[in-house]
Amino acid sequence: MGISPRRAVTGAATALLLCLTTAGTATAEETPSDSTASDSTAISADQTTEINDRQGWEDTDDQPLSDNHPTMCDRPETWYTYTSKTKYFIPSWWNGTSYKDGPGGTISVSVTKGGTISAEISGSGEWSAGALLAKAKATISLKVGGSVSISVGHNYSHPISPNKYGHVQYGSWGYKTHWKKWRSGSGSSCSTVEIGHGSANWPTPETGWKYSETSS
Repeated sequence: MGISPRRAVTGAATALLLCLTTAGTATAEETPSDSTASDSTAISADQTTEINDRQGWEDTDDQPLSDNHPTMCDRPETWYTYTSKTKYFIPSWWNGTSYKDGPGGTISVSVTKGGTISAEISGSGEWSAGALLAKAKATISLKVGGSVSISVGHNYSHPISPNKYGHVQYGSWGYKTHWKKWRSGSGSSCSTVEIGHGSANWPTPETGWKYSETSS
């Protein structure tokens, strides 16, 4: 899979699944060449690492990132910054990757249907999915990608506490982020103006089952 072309969105937030080919303004948008972006976007099933039940791995609060941006006139005309990141489990919502059992006993599961977990980007103003991915790799983690392919398999079992129900959900141990896009001003002031902002959930090749319990 590749990266969507440059988009301009005004008003309500828009969700994006990265499934088209990259196009556009590599210099202004800080986007790698088409071939580089295409190669780094999709993560195949045989590249994934199976990691189950990362208790305490997810952040409870956003982790702030530097929101500094260039002010010199010789910097790029437009650029992106990430303002926060959160370790976040991105679930796979298709059938065969979510189960419930109990009360008590042991829950034993397996991925019964393959599929794809895709990045989700929303925002307002002007933005490019390819540029956001490139910036995320530089700022958030080299492991993030536009999509992760999941294959059938990956068995998992977990004991369920007495009188409790066990829930397991398959997904990617990825990141939830917030971003902004800037444009340098004209003239002698060299001022900067925010021209876009939004959020993005980025999957990584670290995939597995997440376990939780409820009383009903």
